[in-house]
Amino acid sequence: MKNHIVCIASEFKGNEFLEEAQNAGWHVTLVTRKKLLDQPWVWTALNDVKTVEDHASPDEYIRTITNIAGSNKIDRVVGLDEFDVMTAARTREHLQFGGMSSSHALRFRDKLSMRNIANAAGIPCPEYTGVFNKAQIDDYLQRVPVPLIVKPRYEVSAFGIRKCETAGQVWDVLTDLDNRNNWRDHPSQFVLERFIKGSVYHVDSIVENGKVLACGVSKYGTPPFSVSHYGGVFTTSIVSYKSKERKELEKLNSQLLEAFKYDRGVSHAEFLQSDEDGKFYLLEVACRVGGAYIANVLEHACNFNLWREWAKLETATVEDPYKLPKLRKEFAGIALALANTDEPETSHYTDEEIVYRVSKPKHVGLIFYTKKETRLKELLHTYTDRIGQDFLATAPAKERYDD
Repeated sequence: MKNHIVCIASEFKGNEFLEEAQNAGWHVTLVTRKKLLDQPWVWTALNDVKTVEDHASPDEYIRTITNIAGSNKIDRVVGLDEFDVMTAARTREHLQFGGMSSSHALRFRDKLSMRNIANAAGIPCPEYTGVFNKAQIDDYLQRVPVPLIVKPRYEVSAFGIRKCETAGQVWDVLTDLDNRNNWRDHPSQFVLERFIKGSVYHVDSIVENGKVLACGVSKYGTPPFSVSHYGGVFTTSIVSYKSKERKELEKLNSQLLEAFKYDRGVSHAEFLQSDEDGKFYLLEVACRVGGAYIANVLEHACNFNLWREWAKLETATVEDPYKLPKLRKEFAGIALALANTDEPETSHYTDEEIVYRVSKPKHVGLIFYTKKETRLKELLHTYTDRIGQDFLATAPAKERYDD
């Protein structure tokens, strides 16, 4: 009888994961929202598909998976999207089999918990405080220089972040949140921290037995906060393999994952390098694949795809243990933006280093691959301008991730 893996996907993502799980000889079940059935899932990799209502609660996912277990024993449950990580953990607890617990998974979702764990392990974080006690907040506002950020503890990317230039603005934001009279917007659901101007890096890792087996170190062009709030072309690219920044980030990332007691899987950690003091500060860490086609960039530059390696880790057995692919040290990057047309036409972009074109409505994106770092920088600079002139559209920043 085949081993059985259930994959929760509340967003359309993870086809490579599903393929690899099928390639490993597992029975693969996808649990997703009804409205996502029209998406181009890799149907040949799926043995079964179950749906929940489009706005299903975590409990409804758990009930659906429990019903699956009634007729087909389950060996693994994996949440493919950021918002599915906790649901998968709760499902594992309900069905009483191994894997990360919900309390353990929460440290990868709650930005206040992240900072507390990292801070205790000696990993620098922007000065921060929980939003619970007025006297404590006043003390923080007197000690920490502006500008400050009011940041949701559980949202993703830059959703819901508010930048405040004065202590008065901080209180205005917190009062507004409190007046909404709903638990999701309650001030205690936010963390207050110092805004540090600088460059944002991300480290994307493959982890087994608590050790980082491989990681990609990349740098965003414009920080995600700026792109989401002010528009523009998003870029990220591989950091020089010999740079001191890479060495420092690799060390910090290993310390971070050790502090979080992360045993097996993939991770996406973001660090900010301050323009003022040159230090790296933790922004966030997640136990899932990073978005914005980062997995595809790393596949071209480093010869590992985070989705595929994650699936191999989840389906590894004593008889067939996980094997890391042969790594390489080359360069790749992506330029990605909202487009002002439903189906952007990019055939006039003809540089031979273009190895992937994003196919997504109202998005234009190109991945470049080269063995030369200088050539990659040239391409990203050129195409940031070209995409901006040809396609750029902007949308107002959202407060939260609703759909």
